[in-house]
Amino acid sequence: MKFSFSFPFLLVLTICIIGCVNLVHTAPTKIGNGYSLIAIEESPDGGLIGYLKVKKKNKIYGPDIPNLQLYVKHETDNRLRIHITDADKQRWEVPYNLLPRESPPSLKQTIGKSRKGQLPLLSNQKYSGNELMFSYTSDPFSFSVKRKSNGQTLFNSSSEDSDPYSNLVFKDQYLEISTKLPKDASLYGLGENTQPHGIKIYPNDPYTLYTTDQSSINLNMDLYGSHPMYMDLRNVNGEAYAHAVLLMNSNGMDVFYRGDSLTYKVIGGVLDFYFFSGPTPLAVVDQYTEFIGRPAPMPYWSFGFHQCRWGYHNLSVIEDVIANYKKAKIPLDVIWNDDDHMDGKKDFTLHPVNYPGPKLRAFLKKIHAEGMHYIVINDPGIGVNKSYGTYQRGLANDVFIKYQGKPFLAQVWPGAVHFPDFLNPKTVEWWGDEIRRFHELAPIDGLWIDMNEVSNFCNGLCTIPEGRICPNGTGPGWICCLDCKNVTKTKWDDPPYKINASGIQAPIGYKTIATSATHYNGVREYDAHSLYGFSETIATHKGLQAIEGKRPFILTRATFVGSGHYAAHWTGDNKGTWEDLKYSISTVLNFGMFGVPMVGSDICGFYPAAPPLEELCNRWIQVGAFYPFSRDHANYYSPRQELYQWKSVTKSSRNALGMRYKLLPYLYTLSYEAHITGAPIVRPLFFTFPNIPELYELSTQFLVGSNVMVSPVLEKAKTKVNALFPPGTWYSLFDMTQVIVTKEPHYRSLDAPLHVVNVHLYQNTILPMQRGGMLTKEARMTPFTIVVAFPLGASEGVAKGNLFLDDDELPEMKLGNGKSTYMDFHATTSNGTVKIWSEVQESKYALDKGWYIEKVTVLGLNGIGGAFDILVDGSKVEDTSKLEFETEDHKFVDKLEEDGGHKKSMMLDIKGLELPIGKNFAMSWKMGI
Repeated sequence: MKFSFSFPFLLVLTICIIGCVNLVHTAPTKIGNGYSLIAIEESPDGGLIGYLKVKKKNKIYGPDIPNLQLYVKHETDNRLRIHITDADKQRWEVPYNLLPRESPPSLKQTIGKSRKGQLPLLSNQKYSGNELMFSYTSDPFSFSVKRKSNGQTLFNSSSEDSDPYSNLVFKDQYLEISTKLPKDASLYGLGENTQPHGIKIYPNDPYTLYTTDQSSINLNMDLYGSHPMYMDLRNVNGEAYAHAVLLMNSNGMDVFYRGDSLTYKVIGGVLDFYFFSGPTPLAVVDQYTEFIGRPAPMPYWSFGFHQCRWGYHNLSVIEDVIANYKKAKIPLDVIWNDDDHMDGKKDFTLHPVNYPGPKLRAFLKKIHAEGMHYIVINDPGIGVNKSYGTYQRGLANDVFIKYQGKPFLAQVWPGAVHFPDFLNPKTVEWWGDEIRRFHELAPIDGLWIDMNEVSNFCNGLCTIPEGRICPNGTGPGWICCLDCKNVTKTKWDDPPYKINASGIQAPIGYKTIATSATHYNGVREYDAHSLYGFSETIATHKGLQAIEGKRPFILTRATFVGSGHYAAHWTGDNKGTWEDLKYSISTVLNFGMFGVPMVGSDICGFYPAAPPLEELCNRWIQVGAFYPFSRDHANYYSPRQELYQWKSVTKSSRNALGMRYKLLPYLYTLSYEAHITGAPIVRPLFFTFPNIPELYELSTQFLVGSNVMVSPVLEKAKTKVNALFPPGTWYSLFDMTQVIVTKEPHYRSLDAPLHVVNVHLYQNTILPMQRGGMLTKEARMTPFTIVVAFPLGASEGVAKGNLFLDDDELPEMKLGNGKSTYMDFHATTSNGTVKIWSEVQESKYALDKGWYIEKVTVLGLNGIGGAFDILVDGSKVEDTSKLEFETEDHKFVDKLEEDGGHKKSMMLDIKGLELPIGKNFAMSWKMGI
């Protein structure tokens, strides 16, 4: 939602560049001489515990912390932790109750002996686990992490004289550490930012991590989330090896990637590194999400299409939007309200005229009966208003962030606000109670938590003005009208090192909470700033789940490591441009790697762009129909851009969303896999084809799951798309007779008229589909089709797929609860015989629902013969008279590389089946010509 200061923000920043003092500094290349390892021994838990002493003190960015504790442990076979902190004093860390993980040894248990020099240096300077190996150099101290299988160095913190970075630096408000990297390493991650060069981290681009209300149209800047994690993919003699590095730290930081090295410059906290060994990209994300929390289960309906707009002024407008979608025959599952439903833009309220409670509840009863759902926005700022119950209860429970003992005053959409402190357990309880109260007023189906970086329209320490109304209802609502003064007295507001905030080294308290403000137990906003959205997400998840015990749906803008365990994310305030359409793919792919697989971008763009928008909207829905989270959302000042506004977009939407709704069982199964393994729903091509370097920076195509490839048009006035096809057989999902076969990675020029998006299915796949529909509720109850894709014309081939079904209102997404069914599908073609069969786990739920397979489509056959047999739960089906067998020859987009000719091959449809989902089936037949 809302103006993320993109227009006024740039103006204010320009003024700040001209008028602010001491924003620009020239950092010295080298700071100090690092530390010496004085002693090290094995810790009681099987790790290593060491003691570091500074070599030569200096005061650049403040005094050095003289004594450090080193802790190293192989926590699992594929995860290594390296933790460095002050040996004398406890330092801020990401709270262990917020993001659960093992605690390092306490300082008191280990440091006493170290200071007396009683700990010997180990004779063996290597510490090996199953997959990774830690080694160190004592003076100056540095460490390296290697992969045991091939000896490759993954991280090396040493600094030579010729290197442009220092050895370890550890000060109260400045931590620096670097690693050497091979020049051919491909790095991904370090978000959230909009990367104009595509998905790969680009040398010498700025990467600043600090949650900021800054719209995604700003390139290479700190945006809404902080994810200090990167994946490193290397190709060694044709074989790919991937690993990941996480720095568990919530403080602001700059990360400098030079192409052959990477340097962290962090303004607080500790150095708490986690290394994940991979070695495949999927294994990396599996290991990463096992640690930070598996992605949240999502309700089935959330994979339908969503429509929102800031400016649906009253309930009748919402009703009209729904009616127009129905009239246009475009699927729609969820209708959203931005703040239009609120009374004075206050959370947990309804506008008494535009969205009166009785009428809204009647409306919700009606759409819920049809199977539709309703979500509203919620900003964290609680309006300062004596007649406002939420505010009064918040004051009574002492839930707000403080400045010098009083609730910190800011301004957001309601005017003057206080911000809840979600690190306080009492706040979590109060927040849950407010959600419960609002749900009684309006039975919403989820919450959209926005502006939670946290965003503030003002700067510094503010008071409510006397003698004038603020805001007065005229002019833009994002202009600060409180009486404010800058807060720069403390080291928390004006730290010695200036991260590149907003791309101009803006003060870190700019347009947010003053960083000297305090949270629960005296925690500084300086340290906890980037955790605000994450802590709010956890509280919101708890509150929603407590209402009816249902599976929550939360959409959050601000994210941190682990946010995907609770919520979905959208890429924030984009713009209706071709560039923004293209950028959205990279951001969506990045969030899949961050463990936030339910992600999408505002389709057609949030901010208005110069018309015409029609062609862009055609192409955007063709991409957005395959985002995991698919929503059209627009700004208050944008022209109306619902998909039915243009005949051409209506046609494209029916086509693209029609396919999405047919693929719902596949998408939902992918969400189950994401929940149990972390696998991104949408992912880069190199996840399936990691050994092909040409794919490492491909950012204009993507995979849905492992084997469905989307190759969209991303440029104006184009009716062809140049798509890169990895080796193998690819079948068009919209016309499965069309096939592309390649022996090597090759670009193919594909026809892409205005209403067409190219989507291809890869060989060796079994894809579950249904008939589709206008709502997920009705689409879900239609019969299934199973598509079996063999390599074209193969005499020997295998294919596999799976299907997960459950009661999607249950909080947990798992087997073993009596409300779920899982099926593995297998197929082989060998020795002239084709076999297709299923293996079912926990059949009761699917059988009770009455789901069945009505058709099996087999692609790539070189012929069809006879002797057709079907078995269901081991018993032969004797009557096959109702079955229909239809064949159609495959058509080739271009010539095959093999012999320059076309193999004879065909598609087979077996219709008239009634195979129950939930029973094991097997079918087989002889091949023929």
